Amino acid sequence: MTTTEAAGPEKPGGGPGAARRTVGRRRFVQVLMLLCVLALLPTTWIRLSTDGRVGPAAAAPHAPVAMVFGAGLRDGEPSRYLASRLDTAADLYHGGKVRALLLTGDNSRADYDEPTAMRDHLLRRGVPADRIVLDYAGFDTWASCSRAKRVFGVDEALLVSQAFHVPRAVALCDAAGVRAHGVAVAEARNAVWYAGHLRELAAGVKAGLEATFTPDPRFLGPQEPGIARALSAD
Repeated sequence: MTTTEAAGPEKPGGGPGAARRTVGRRRFVQVLMLLCVLALLPTTWIRLSTDGRVGPAAAAPHAPVAMVFGAGLRDGEPSRYLASRLDTAADLYHGGKVRALLLTGDNSRADYDEPTAMRDHLLRRGVPADRIVLDYAGFDTWASCSRAKRVFGVDEALLVSQAFHVPRAVALCDAAGVRAHGVAVAEARNAVWYAGHLRELAAGVKAGLEATFTPDPRFLGPQEPGIARALSAD
């Protein structure tokens, strides 16, 4: 009798080792699917909670203030995406949709000043200086929304940003106590556009935590009367 005959016939499927590998692969797929579902939950919450409150500038309601979020500088000037946001905000002002503009961006170091560059762009578009208010500590979307309410006293605003970002901004400003409507700035679907959509998946998780726990922004500071002063300029 040979060794093979003594051991008996080989079991279908490769024996216990193959079965364990199959179970392991199944568990890996299940865990991966669960992680995907969890990653999409914040994005789903954002879309559902802001449904009907994001649209083009032409369909935007009237509001006292338009908030424009920083989106980077190139050689000291607003990036293309930021310039598009600012041009849309200027159109909202000149069209009588808003009476004041809050420009919120990053000025965390002396050689990088988003709000001032944003203001200069709007001045060139004919927006009066007394209608423009600068927030130098808008380091991220939550900080911008939280400071808009707690520092500048904004209760209602149009939020101006690209379509991939503005729903998250509306959801976070809601959580901060600002009644918000999103104005989506249209852009060509290039590499930056696709990257922005991918980034929102991770940003949505962070937004969910911020909306739940409403942490203080990195820099809060005292209340500022700039928005009240700009609105009183009427």
